[in-house]
Amino acid sequence: MHAIDARGGPAPGLHSWFRGGPLSTWDEQTRTCIHQLAEDIDARAALQVWETAVASQWQQSPLWVHGDVTASNLLVTGGALRAVIDFGCAAVGDPACDLVMAWTFFSGEAAATFRRGLPFGEATWARARGWALWKALIILGGEKQGDESGHAAARRFGWRYSPRQIISRVMADHARLKAEDSLGL
Repeated sequence: MHAIDARGGPAPGLHSWFRGGPLSTWDEQTRTCIHQLAEDIDARAALQVWETAVASQWQQSPLWVHGDVTASNLLVTGGALRAVIDFGCAAVGDPACDLVMAWTFFSGEAAATFRRGLPFGEATWARARGWALWKALIILGGEKQGDESGHAAARRFGWRYSPRQIISRVMADHARLKAEDSLGL
């Protein structure tokens, strides 16, 4: 989708849950969730991931984004991707929102291959971690308020991991990159 001319496409907004737009749209909600879940997660680490994510902005021309790339919106047969469905959140903007599968679905070499196969720098991946963190936090926060269980939501979205696992994976990835950066790797 990123290769398709985005001129004239819809800007991020309510129709896309602001996917493709700046993460700062969800800043208050995310910080509230981190605060409410402080006994259940490493709130300090989550806040570091979030602050790193919102500290950067997409500086290039807007690209088409699907806005809801989850396994439940991908049709696979014979081990090959055949179609992407549900374009209700499509917009033109920052592609970071479309990268969350790196933490919600892929693992190990598959996640590394996914990342290597896309032409985005670390700032985009930092924002992608923010999108993954935001979604997992609101699901986990909702569960704590009596909404659908995190495991049920994860199954509905086609996530391979629970919201708690996603939060841990995002924070571990952030910490790994910080450590590599401090070592000059």
